[in-house]
Amino acid sequence: MTGRRIAVVLKGYPRLSETFIAQEILALEQRGLPLEIWSLRRPTDRFHHPMHKAIRAPVSYLPEYLHTAPARVLRGAGAALRRPHLPALLAVFARDLWRDPTRSRLRRLGQALVLARELPAAVTHIHVHFLHTPASVARYAALLTGRGWSFSAHAKDIWTTPDWELTEKLQDARWGVTCTRDGQQRLDQVAPGRTLLAYHGLDLGRFPAAPGRETGRDGSEAPLRLLCVGRLVAKKGHDDLIDALAGLPAALHWQLTLIGGGELRGALESRVRARGLAERVTFRGALAQPEVIAAMREADLFVLPTKPAPGGDRDGLPNVLMEAASQALPILATAFGGTPEFIADGVHGVLVRPGEPAALTAALLRLARDPDLRRRLGTAARARLVRDFSEERAVTLIANRLRVSAGLGAGAGETAQEVPACAS
Repeated sequence: MTGRRIAVVLKGYPRLSETFIAQEILALEQRGLPLEIWSLRRPTDRFHHPMHKAIRAPVSYLPEYLHTAPARVLRGAGAALRRPHLPALLAVFARDLWRDPTRSRLRRLGQALVLARELPAAVTHIHVHFLHTPASVARYAALLTGRGWSFSAHAKDIWTTPDWELTEKLQDARWGVTCTRDGQQRLDQVAPGRTLLAYHGLDLGRFPAAPGRETGRDGSEAPLRLLCVGRLVAKKGHDDLIDALAGLPAALHWQLTLIGGGELRGALESRVRARGLAERVTFRGALAQPEVIAAMREADLFVLPTKPAPGGDRDGLPNVLMEAASQALPILATAFGGTPEFIADGVHGVLVRPGEPAALTAALLRLARDPDLRRRLGTAARARLVRDFSEERAVTLIANRLRVSAGLGAGAGETAQEVPACAS
């Protein structure tokens, strides 16, 4: 059958903080998969990534709040009354609502009714990013329309979704992937063998060659240029970084650039002032990708001290670490989440325990005073990226699965990473 398409459901599109999703969508399009994007909300980012301009998939927006589009919701409900799978959906939804009696749960059903009505008949499969809210909408719409669905799980969605909900979603989905072994192990605890490992990786063709890093800056005269890129939210550990910098010797010269926007900017700026670091720390806000890469090329050390946030939110494997490695920028991070799957401590970077500013201070001082070590680590991180974290394997795996699920025919041979880690 010609003309078949795949619906990709997202929480928000386009978003600067989710360049890994844009990279995947673009790569799937380049492999000939016909996609359309359905977003649960309109993002408010000031900038877009260059990849977003290259993506050709049409984008549709579901009503973020049901009261803003009552006619669409009513039309969706009316269409649902004529569908044979409505009783099955209502049974699933009733069980979910009993365990999660929230307004958000009702909104997910309303969005699913709209999605089910408005999806073109040519869409034969639904693929969703994130296992929390977006997966609920995709699951309800798939159940109502008799379509199959699959998922890509990432970070917060894995760790903040209740076990009962994860279990039932994993059992209902045809297949799914996640981007770290850490996340896969968590999902295997509730539904063994249902989730494949597919590291995001990078399309290195989008990045300039790494610059020469011959600088011998050690903070004794010219300031060491530190860089941290990440949303200003609790799980990124900016508070620990500020406290760690406050513990450095006064004679060490350094400057920190923070790139990223977020809810904690005001609190972090106050923390910087309270520690007497206002002259050394620059908040640049959210920036477009070319500006981020330019900052990486100018920096001496990349720092990202991620940790668990209140409520359980946490990172997987931050793509920004791979972006830093693409520029042979030495990395100081925490041994948390999926980071150790990319960086071996003392080989590709330096890792410290999360939530320990004193350990971060000691590592900063060590790396500041040893330019040769920084060069070795940066070179090794880039080699690790090139050798083991190309996007090719993950995209091939996902593309082949989507082709089969959507009835588009078989693709190229699948890679070894299709085998779940628990079975390898």
